Amino acid sequence: MPDSGISHQPAAIVIGASAAGLFAAAALAEFAHVTIIERDVLPDGPQTRRGVPQARHAHLVWSGGVHAFNELLPGVVDDIVRSGGRLVDIMADMVSRAPNEVWFRRFTNSQHQNLVCSRPLLDAELRARVLADKRITLRESTTVLSLEGTAARVTGVRVKAGDDEHTLAADLVVDASGRGSRAPQWLHALGLPKVTEREVDAGVAYATRHYRAPGTTAETDFPLINVQANPAKAPGQGGIILPIENGQWIVTLSGTRGGEPTADPEQFVNFALGLGDPIIGELLKNADPISDVATTRSTANHRRYYEKLSRWPDGFTVIGDAIASYNPVYGHGLTVAAQCALAIREVLRTTALNAPGTAHRLQKAASRPVAAAWDLAVGQDALYPGAAGNPPTAVERLLSRYVDRCVETGATNTRALNALLDVMSLSKPATRLFSLDMLVPMLLGPKRPQLSDAPLRDDERAAATA
Repeated sequence: MPDSGISHQPAAIVIGASAAGLFAAAALAEFAHVTIIERDVLPDGPQTRRGVPQARHAHLVWSGGVHAFNELLPGVVDDIVRSGGRLVDIMADMVSRAPNEVWFRRFTNSQHQNLVCSRPLLDAELRARVLADKRITLRESTTVLSLEGTAARVTGVRVKAGDDEHTLAADLVVDASGRGSRAPQWLHALGLPKVTEREVDAGVAYATRHYRAPGTTAETDFPLINVQANPAKAPGQGGIILPIENGQWIVTLSGTRGGEPTADPEQFVNFALGLGDPIIGELLKNADPISDVATTRSTANHRRYYEKLSRWPDGFTVIGDAIASYNPVYGHGLTVAAQCALAIREVLRTTALNAPGTAHRLQKAASRPVAAAWDLAVGQDALYPGAAGNPPTAVERLLSRYVDRCVETGATNTRALNALLDVMSLSKPATRLFSLDMLVPMLLGPKRPQLSDAPLRDDERAAATA
């Protein structure tokens, strides 16, 4: 570890015990004593909580996130799988229709996997691992009111616990408080310029219901079923069946302005049957619901460009959803959270935590995985009517058409599919889409015709109705 120039152990504060906060704490514990400040009381096990409002909806972790999970917390993915999670091969264990209505073939030689489980299970496993570290302290039922310090250096935070207000000092404060982050206001109060922000809102609404896995599907590795919305046909509507632990399915349906799903349980299956392909609705006909319908409309893509501020204070860094939040349909939030923490760890392995300029370096490093996910999400959502203040530029439309070609090529060619998944999983930069693995199959054309129907096998259909 680099020489810090001081004899005492540096102190770091992480705002929020979200997944991003837990990952950040794990990364920082190598260099400092870490205090996590959390406004809620955390559950003892896999239960939903107020601070994670989207926990009831479908979640998955792309392979870029799976790698980052294990880099930060070796073996934690195996722990999640032992507790009921599942590593799903892409596309062997998926039945997936792309936004341009192309069905992917179920290739068996992909290099990528998704981690699939309920969000409460995932959070419980992360909490158990991170909070067992004696270098990490949790302060629950505590709210951060403001940053302490000046425009040049943040020295801690002002907090409130019950009726008590006091200041906690720190060499580094990391904001992992998610979509509701107040960092822009806190920084402005210290005398820093207003941060540039951008929002792209496709008007997506979500409705989720939990089902008992129908037939004998709980006894098999039943595939994920994913029908993605088509931006070219507004309103865009889609859905996903996610087989999870305890013999359950999470089913999440989505729709943009004018085509949103509702909380009416009587309409849930009908909405699924009305998607561009009815496969999700057909599979639900024999499934028994075990929950009410949970809905949400907080799905806008929102980004804050902290890395572009002309001045940045030492001692403060923002990560994860507090920098940018995305339409959850793309499943990138958890992957970005882990990659932000990895980026912080890599910087601190060569630079002292409390050295001048370190926080600025950390902010730039954390912004890189954010930018990759942002470009992927906005590239699709900006095409919906009214999603952004300005319509997509000619360049953005050209790039969107090129990505559609990449999807069409990857749907029938395994080399191209791996290149596409390298980018979609946030494992490699978008330039991978211009590699020979993509360009050669694209130029030669498909060796096999594109699929016209969902590639669900007969035995899988039978299992759902047994």
